[in-house]
Amino acid sequence: MRSSHPRTAAVAALVASALATGLLAGSADAAEGVAAADPIRIHDIQGSTRISPLSGQQVADVEGLVTGVRTYGSRGFWIQDPDGDGDDATSEGVFVFTGSVPTVAVGDAVKVSGTVGEYVPGGLNSGNQSVTQISKPTVTVVSSGNTLPQAAAINEYTVPGEYAPAGDPAAGGSINGLALDPSRYALDFYESLEGMDVRIGTSRVVGATDPYSELWVTVKGWENAARRGGTVYGSYESQNTGRLQIQQLAPAAQQPFPVANVGDRLTGTTEGPLDFNQFGGYTLVARTLGTVQAGTLAPEKTKAQAANELAVATYNVENLDPSDPQEKFDALAKAVVENLASPDILALEEIQDDNGAKNDGTVSAGQTLAKFTAAIAAAGGPAYQWRTIDPQDKKDGGEPGGNIRQVFLFNPERVSFVERAPGDAVTATGVVQENGKAALTHSPGRIDPANPAWADSRKPLAGQFSFRGKSVFVIANHFGSKGGDEGLTSHHQPPVRSSEAKRLLQAQSVNGFVKEILAVEKNANVLVVGDINDFEFSATTDALADGGALYPAIKSLPKSERYSYVYQGNAQVLDQILTSPSIKKFTYDSVHINAEFAAQNSDHDPQVLRFRP
Repeated sequence: MRSSHPRTAAVAALVASALATGLLAGSADAAEGVAAADPIRIHDIQGSTRISPLSGQQVADVEGLVTGVRTYGSRGFWIQDPDGDGDDATSEGVFVFTGSVPTVAVGDAVKVSGTVGEYVPGGLNSGNQSVTQISKPTVTVVSSGNTLPQAAAINEYTVPGEYAPAGDPAAGGSINGLALDPSRYALDFYESLEGMDVRIGTSRVVGATDPYSELWVTVKGWENAARRGGTVYGSYESQNTGRLQIQQLAPAAQQPFPVANVGDRLTGTTEGPLDFNQFGGYTLVARTLGTVQAGTLAPEKTKAQAANELAVATYNVENLDPSDPQEKFDALAKAVVENLASPDILALEEIQDDNGAKNDGTVSAGQTLAKFTAAIAAAGGPAYQWRTIDPQDKKDGGEPGGNIRQVFLFNPERVSFVERAPGDAVTATGVVQENGKAALTHSPGRIDPANPAWADSRKPLAGQFSFRGKSVFVIANHFGSKGGDEGLTSHHQPPVRSSEAKRLLQAQSVNGFVKEILAVEKNANVLVVGDINDFEFSATTDALADGGALYPAIKSLPKSERYSYVYQGNAQVLDQILTSPSIKKFTYDSVHINAEFAAQNSDHDPQVLRFRP
């Protein structure tokens, strides 16, 4: 991977060891003097672990060729030693943080003096790995116009299949102190190239261009491939090693970043320094960017329900409030009508109050819902009615002042809402028996709102519906977010997923309520729907399904279609519909209309389930 070169520091270390053990005349102190006199090379700074052995020390006249210059964000430049040490574990590149626009150019041969340090993007509490860098630099340009060393290839043959080593228990699960094994672990491979010039060939896009001018590709086109071109995140052990974030060195104002959707291809060679950042980990910051070749991906349209089928859907509409442009309302409404085929019951998440994020105590959402249902009718959809419960101000999390909540929309021409002493934000609905059947004490009503599991989180909204004379109970959810969890590239392996604890309690609360319904009426039709904020293989989902009370219907799909969200190039499940045992036959559709596209009406894909009660 790297050219061979005598490593003077290694020679000095051997001399020091020999002196210390009495094998040579002299003293260890003398050996240290020899080592100190040797010029510091970039691979000496990088070392063979994630933490520089010279961190905190001053270095002088470190030589390298400039391979990339960044004039925005974290300003600085990358240098690389064209003569490697023959050790695949030690990077030959390093970032020089200037803080201001650098005055060097690509191809300059430079000498850099400064302080070696480890910068942790996002801060020490983020769990992120660190970037080895030289800061407070003094830079001398020796010559210009030099030819750069050959870029290291990142492809399906060079990236290992195993993602990361297990963290050291003695170090709290950290991998920082472990010797890099770049031939075995993908994270070690990428770390061994940190700061170096790397390149990829034609690769498939697995994460659409986002507002921050970045996209994701995979260099392993076969790895857990989704049917529509993405890469499926199917378990905690299949992190998808071929994913790589792509940015560009040129500012977007100077060179517009390409717009790409999942399934497109980034063709040709993309080359530049390998960086590490807070929002995605290892990132190829392209000096030379390939060309996007558009695919044929189009938003999906689900099949319309039959006359005797009930269609129930869930859709996170991403902080919808009246201040949003009419275009957002119209686009969401069109999706409900054309892509979701006007479901009979639609549970919405992230409906904000009537003045959105303005923090003035407003909690009602009547204006938001009136505007949305009018847009649906204008798009040719039904005249939906709605039921919801306004939250207490600032008690349900989400965007400050927005007071997000779940809402039921239903088509009164197809289904009726069973109104039962509507509850309020703090009153729990319960289950009673009426004529041998289960019934809610409050419909709409909130489930277990005083439970600490729902503190600063959205309380579940339960509603009782009637379809062709049959009762159907729907519970709309928006579980706690993954905020605070460490990323897949964390220095803790496995990463710390602290947010799971709260969702586990939330799942247990909902599962307990479903069991109450089933205890009264064994064959009750119950659907638990919404933004569960967790995977179909997670402990959260297992807790929801506990005791056979519910079945995660998305598991009825082939693995290549199980996703509702794309995060860092991983197509994954966050939104779900779970069914009670009486709902044995159904059709399920994760309707892919947002998550795979650069142009989104929401960042979630809606889910639809059709069955005959």
